[in-house]
Amino acid sequence: MTAQYSHGVLHAPGPQTSDVEDADAAAERAGTPRLKPLFHVARRLGQAWNDLRTRQARHGDYVAQVVAYRGYGSTRRVRVLGRVLYSRPGLHGAQDAFNNFRGWVSFTSVPIQHAEVRVEIGASRAVVRADGGGVVDALVDVELEPGWHEVRMSADGAEPSTAQVQIVDPGARFGMVSDIDDTVMVTALPRPFLALWNTFVLSERARTPTPGMAVLLDRLAAEHPEAPMVYLSTGPWNAAPTLQRFLGRNLYPAGPLLLTDWGMTPDRWFRSGREHKRENLMRLAAEFPDIRWLLIGDNGQHDESIYAEFAAEHPESVAAVAVRELSPGQAVFAGGTTHDGDGATPRPDVVWTSAPDGAGLAAQLEAAGVL
Repeated sequence: MTAQYSHGVLHAPGPQTSDVEDADAAAERAGTPRLKPLFHVARRLGQAWNDLRTRQARHGDYVAQVVAYRGYGSTRRVRVLGRVLYSRPGLHGAQDAFNNFRGWVSFTSVPIQHAEVRVEIGASRAVVRADGGGVVDALVDVELEPGWHEVRMSADGAEPSTAQVQIVDPGARFGMVSDIDDTVMVTALPRPFLALWNTFVLSERARTPTPGMAVLLDRLAAEHPEAPMVYLSTGPWNAAPTLQRFLGRNLYPAGPLLLTDWGMTPDRWFRSGREHKRENLMRLAAEFPDIRWLLIGDNGQHDESIYAEFAAEHPESVAAVAVRELSPGQAVFAGGTTHDGDGATPRPDVVWTSAPDGAGLAAQLEAAGVL
């Protein structure tokens, strides 16, 4: 199954019979028996809607593009991240970092499903495949020195893209994982519809950084120059351009975004944000067994319980936990409570800090010898 090129447009191959059969089998496992037929219909309707949008994009003023995002890896293997999609001309181009478009524009792009993507990094070459949401998340074997390197991603009929990948020093023993919403960026608002307005309408220039968090992360990065910085969020890949500009504009350390994709999965009605975070934390622990991570989040949703569970299962992979405290009102409107972590007891041998801003967290981490 390969991508086809005609008239300057990338045509992604549709699912083969075996793919459809596998998806049908997954659908049969979804939900209760009473909801299985409904799930099956919903999945089919979702695919039909994507097919319609794809045809409209091909015949409209959209262009096929490969959008590369920051990745990370070891000196032998890297995780490359990106998307293949139809989007408005210039939306994801080289000048994207300087465009101040509204957040909703990123959600008008159309994913190109299952497209083949060529990856070039150093002397290594590989061909990987996007998933059903047009997301590229693949491992590529390399031979690279520690530091930042350029990765180029391309596909037939699509504009190529480049991004940076961080090759972690084998001697690194410390790293940072941080949530984004309500942790480094103030998102919780007193009325839920304003949160949607903030996501889909306002540009990154209007988003507010959490006081003191950029300074805290910058201090940690300066004291541990070899430390990888990873931003782990349940936000959608559509928001990646806006989030990258926000982090750069507010002087947060550079690092890959590990986001998720909205919509149904082959065997679930909704994607699980908790599972997304758990799986990526487990993956980081397996990929870098010698690194102890500072886990940074907030108490608005499930960061506390996720981090406590991870620390209980992998105490050797946790240097400390830093939780930004939301006000009671912010926490409720963010979807959680100010006592989200009460159900999971932190290990007594894991440093656990909490404060409403970066300055408070920095003081506690410094007192604990982490900073």
